[in-house]
Amino acid sequence: MKLRGHTDNIRALLIDSTGRYCLSGSSDSMIRLWDLGQQRCVHSYAVHTDSVWALASTPSFGHVYSGGRDQSVYLTDLSTRESVLLCTNEHPILQLSLQDDTIWVATTDSSVYGWPAEGQTPQKVFQKGGSFLAGNLSFSRARASLEGSAPVPVYKEPSFTIPGVPAIVQHEIMNNRRHVLTKDTVGSVKLWEITRGAVIEDFGKVSFDDKKKELFEMVSIPAWFTMDARLGCLSVHLDTPQCFSAEIYAVDLNVTGAQEDLKINLAHETLRGLLVHWSKRRPKLGQHSLSNGDSSIGKDVSLKNLPHPRSDVDDGSENHANNVLPSFEFSTVLPPSIITESSSGGPWRKRITDLDGTEDDLPWWCVDCAENGRFPKENTKCGFYLHPAEGSPAPNITQGKLSAPRILRVLKVANYVVEKLVLEKPLDGSPDSTFAMGLTSGTSALDSSSRPGLKPWQKLKPSVEILCNNQVLSPEMSLATVRTYIWKKPEDLILNYRVVQSR
Repeated sequence: MKLRGHTDNIRALLIDSTGRYCLSGSSDSMIRLWDLGQQRCVHSYAVHTDSVWALASTPSFGHVYSGGRDQSVYLTDLSTRESVLLCTNEHPILQLSLQDDTIWVATTDSSVYGWPAEGQTPQKVFQKGGSFLAGNLSFSRARASLEGSAPVPVYKEPSFTIPGVPAIVQHEIMNNRRHVLTKDTVGSVKLWEITRGAVIEDFGKVSFDDKKKELFEMVSIPAWFTMDARLGCLSVHLDTPQCFSAEIYAVDLNVTGAQEDLKINLAHETLRGLLVHWSKRRPKLGQHSLSNGDSSIGKDVSLKNLPHPRSDVDDGSENHANNVLPSFEFSTVLPPSIITESSSGGPWRKRITDLDGTEDDLPWWCVDCAENGRFPKENTKCGFYLHPAEGSPAPNITQGKLSAPRILRVLKVANYVVEKLVLEKPLDGSPDSTFAMGLTSGTSALDSSSRPGLKPWQKLKPSVEILCNNQVLSPEMSLATVRTYIWKKPEDLILNYRVVQSR
């Protein structure tokens, strides 16, 4: 059947227990009562001044509570068409639920409010006065526009409030790609650490833009996640293989006892932190079977087995799955939820502390990363040329293009130049002068300080300055940062060096 009458979208429906009557609320601001047997509209009620989004009826279907965009809840007698303004809220009303003598109201705000409703004996509300006849639409609009004729709500304050967390309305990912600045509906500005899912600083009610400028860091790290705040909370999206593009030195995360050149993949460690409860509870199988039966992992991506960085090596059967670095420990009090697609195709959501190890819906690449440390190696290298600075008497020490990790510090490049100038030893490299500097094999000068006679980089004071675009570079800068903020060109980076007179 088709029931015609509304002139705009229908936003709410209620059917009585007998299945004979139906109530509808629409964006045309009308509520209509339909007789389904006769397939016609029995009554229409012009109560609201804007879209009706929610309806709830008394058990006998004699009265209806309605709410919507005009932030008001009305109680209407369906037979006499008498209506009364029960209460007004500060936000548009999305849902109503009648429980005994309380009408629960959910709005676009994150709190839930319980208002007195006299659900068993709604006539009592009308006895308090202030009621009007729910006439036709033009009457309702006229009533709203007449000065001072707006009805006074019967109740001023809710009986109950279930407070919600203020929703996040603005967010900005910081340059280090680990911190996110947020602002919520009450104006509080906070700094989150994504790899721990926690607020690390609450700045209170300050200017979001000023704080963003104040926290600006000149660092360049690849975008390894995307983010939105549509749900009022931060949703972080990880997609393979892009999420594995960001590396960072362990010393920058203050990992105790870490070797100076140890690199940490942010997505790898974040996934291990998220799945630590799952890993602990996972039944130990001789062979890991994949949920989708796909045994040919990595036919299109080269997966490399990476040992996990740990200062204390334990060879227990627990493997290293349960040792999570402090920067990747998620709260068990307010644990984040993992949302993915289930094998049946629908969305699937669980708190990380509720994972029991039997879940087969986790994507295989997450499992492979968290359990076996295997993930696609993104290209984290940066190509560059190294020449003497203009007017510098220093000799040319390289013949071609060099390659090193994007996160390599300028200090390492300076050390390399010093070493080449002092030792005048050729790099162990291939004849085509493309040196694989910074490989974990430790054969090259640029990313390994394990060569005899060299002090750790923190103590070594370089007598060489590295320049880019005639600008002297800070030793702390990474190649990626230099490329983004100083070189600013798509071509290969060109660095220059000059010897500084030691004081």
